[in-house]
Amino acid sequence: MPENTAYVAAAVAISAAVTWALRSLPFAALAPLRASDTLRYLSVHMPVGVMVILTVYTLRDVSPGGAAPVGLALAATLGLHLWRRNAVLSVLGGTAIHVALASTVFSHA
Repeated sequence: MPENTAYVAAAVAISAAVTWALRSLPFAALAPLRASDTLRYLSVHMPVGVMVILTVYTLRDVSPGGAAPVGLALAATLGLHLWRRNAVLSVLGGTAIHVALASTVFSHA
């Protein structure tokens, strides 16, 4: 441990300044971003893009034998979302249907 108190005080002050700067940087960058047309465009179109990417990623490894539960759960998820427009309900409902079909009906076939 250093004997020099000034050295320790300088190290603490520099660490505090860096920590404060890193924590305040997102808030300083937020104001110009709120007026950005690009950010407004992304906030409208990105949720759909993310869902498409997640759907393709999920369906890429589906084997022909496991396609029925996945297809029915996907249809149920889509139907629930079109009916209620509630993402939480859609995801939970589709997941429950997939788990039920994959573990009971189609596992014994």
